[in-house]
Amino acid sequence: MIRSLWSAASGMEAQQLNMDNLSNNLANASTVGFKQGRVDFQDLLYQTLKEPGVESTSGAQIPTGMQLGLGVRPAAITKVFLQGDYKKTDNELDMAIEGRGFFQITLPDGTIAYSRCGAFKLDSEGAIVTSDGYKLEPEVTIPSDATSITITNEGTVSVMTPGTTTPSEVGSIELATFPNQAGLKSIGKNLFVKTEASGDETTGTPAADGFGTIAQGFLEMSNVSVVDEMVNMIVAQRAYEVNSKAVQTSDEMLQIANNLKR
Repeated sequence: MIRSLWSAASGMEAQQLNMDNLSNNLANASTVGFKQGRVDFQDLLYQTLKEPGVESTSGAQIPTGMQLGLGVRPAAITKVFLQGDYKKTDNELDMAIEGRGFFQITLPDGTIAYSRCGAFKLDSEGAIVTSDGYKLEPEVTIPSDATSITITNEGTVSVMTPGTTTPSEVGSIELATFPNQAGLKSIGKNLFVKTEASGDETTGTPAADGFGTIAQGFLEMSNVSVVDEMVNMIVAQRAYEVNSKAVQTSDEMLQIANNLKR
């Protein structure tokens, strides 16, 4: 009886974590470049009451045996890097990656972070930066007198300036890929950093083999499906509810056993 209490309690704890993850997904349904998380569960240890395949007293072989599971636990929260929908903005500094790759962002301590969010701005010096002021790597600076900015699919950044008839190239954008992008660590602000699990980055030019292309004037939106998350929320709620019922039923059965002697 005690086993059922702990097994059902582990189910409630697992579904609470599942609900926390679903809430975060829904909260970021409008976050540019956000990748949804998915909770993976695994069953716990099993108590073997009878080994499968052993011989019975009559000499026959027992085909299945008896194993009793002891509950569930969350094994991982996996980032799902499916492509999000594109939103046309016509903003010259908005960029979306079509395919594999991450923008490289220089953090204040000099380390490199990675992002799918292409909502860039200009700082006071004309450098292309994120909403938090972190510079794009390699750094690209737009002249203060530029009248227009053009970014090709290959990441070449060109500008038009007064008195010229042809665009001038001022820099280029490089993308980074990883052997295991699901192993990247989220640090907030639409940024990831590499880990031992993700492997080392490979940098290259957009549209090159293994890299996506750049779409200027577009943003990649969150890949969260609100409808799917709502359905998953209902499933999590019902699973939490049925596990709480299992706790309640086990308690009532213990109460019956306690009341046998009066």
